[in-house]
Amino acid sequence: MAEQYIVGVGAVIASLLGFLFLYCNSLIRFRGLSKLKRAASMEFPKGNSVNKTGNSEGVGTTDIIIVGAGVAGAALAYSLGKDGRRVRMIERDLNMPNRIVGELLYPGGYIKLIELGLEDCVDEIDAQQFLGYTLYKDGKETLVSYPLEKFQSHISGRTSHNGRFVQRLRIKAASLHNVTLEQGTVTSLIEDNGIVKGVHYKNKSGQVLTAYAPLTIVCDGCFSNLRRSLCYPKVDIPSYLVGLTLTNCNLPKKNYGAIILGHPSPIILYPVSSTEIRCMVDVPSEKVPSVSNGEMACYLKTQVAPKVLPELYNSFMSAIEKKGNIRIMPAKIMAAAPHLTPGALLIGDALNMRHAITGGGMTVALSDVVILRDLLRPLHDLSDAFTISKYLESFYTLRKPMSSTINILANVLQKVFSASSNPAMENLQHTFLGYLRLGGVFSYGISAMLSGLCPRPLSLAFHFFSLAIYGVGRLLLPFPSPKRLWDGAKFLWVASSILLPYIYSEGIRQMFFPLTVPAYYRTPPKKGPKRNFMH
Repeated sequence: MAEQYIVGVGAVIASLLGFLFLYCNSLIRFRGLSKLKRAASMEFPKGNSVNKTGNSEGVGTTDIIIVGAGVAGAALAYSLGKDGRRVRMIERDLNMPNRIVGELLYPGGYIKLIELGLEDCVDEIDAQQFLGYTLYKDGKETLVSYPLEKFQSHISGRTSHNGRFVQRLRIKAASLHNVTLEQGTVTSLIEDNGIVKGVHYKNKSGQVLTAYAPLTIVCDGCFSNLRRSLCYPKVDIPSYLVGLTLTNCNLPKKNYGAIILGHPSPIILYPVSSTEIRCMVDVPSEKVPSVSNGEMACYLKTQVAPKVLPELYNSFMSAIEKKGNIRIMPAKIMAAAPHLTPGALLIGDALNMRHAITGGGMTVALSDVVILRDLLRPLHDLSDAFTISKYLESFYTLRKPMSSTINILANVLQKVFSASSNPAMENLQHTFLGYLRLGGVFSYGISAMLSGLCPRPLSLAFHFFSLAIYGVGRLLLPFPSPKRLWDGAKFLWVASSILLPYIYSEGIRQMFFPLTVPAYYRTPPKKGPKRNFMH
């Protein structure tokens, strides 16, 4: 009976708040875009590789240098190349990446892929449609489905091996005659009077070379060695992700992942191919066992395996025994804190990272690429570095709706999902699951943000207030005794202490009041002769 009162009170109050934020919960509508022809080969076109014999490149032969050919770099190179830019992309390793992160693309990210004309890059790599998650806690299930009813049938999330997807993007970019792709390690930026003119790098043979361009875009990933020149990095590692590949098994619900909430670590499972399931165990940084001496295998067998779904147990145990199958990746968090540097720009994980537990990184990266492409399109002359730098400052505000929404959700959910001996944290976890079970605008709104289809910070604020009302209501009903009032206050304190620091780090003004940021109004400079760009 008490639960019914909670639901009723929460629904009425939250619905009233909903009218104030109604526009925030409308989903991005998809307008049908034609698909490109599938790429036929998994080999790089030889004509677009760079074979340099000298030690420098002349000024004026390249419009834009891109450092890094991951998801962000390769997608950006293709989009700029399609617009007629002469792009040079330098990647430290052109072999297929072998990573355990960057394997989930939200529906919102897939739509960005279509906007860039790159949707065929998820073809022929055994990518799987992904429609949401089932959450498991204390024997109860909570289904979180992406709200795809208003979209065409092929619009959904995608899961795949990261390396296969990245390699397809590289091939697509290198297929353009005005995009060159070279293997090399960029060691430093070339600066002259505070303006970045290009890069120093070492090629495969170790020869030190230089490359020049009016604009250098750095997107060399989470282990970037150049970010310190372009931003104020403050990296936090709250946990490590331990990855396994499971075979000979199936998840309970086709095209859905599974999140198992329990002590000592949450477990995330999702398909990466038609025959493989990725299992990720989130382990707090201060408790990471060693892989080399067998402690990690023992930890997985004794502490994690008992929480695994019964239908996956045997495959989980077999995966632990398989040599080299246990891999560890630090889950880094870093808010974007760029400083304006004429001649250079920072994007992707080199600029901004969120916890990988929800897999939002590729969606943010592709959204950034779309924004940056659109900002660069009207520019016919990139030679005035200071003017271009001031104009591109708007990029950091325009990216906030998508990036801040996904960043905050990922970082907050990692804390909510993690086991804790604190009763208030445990109560927050039960409250979140109960909120999702309310259905309607509550679960729909959360899943819309998680899918990248509703990148609205105000929507995030609405659901936080609604969740707070619901959580306090659970504690106060059926009668608000002093102890229950105290528990309600603790609940609000814990919830606020988790959420508010992340909002502050993302920038309150840029998130909620972007129109008050001067850079938001920057118009394209009109200096220089017009070039005939392709569209």
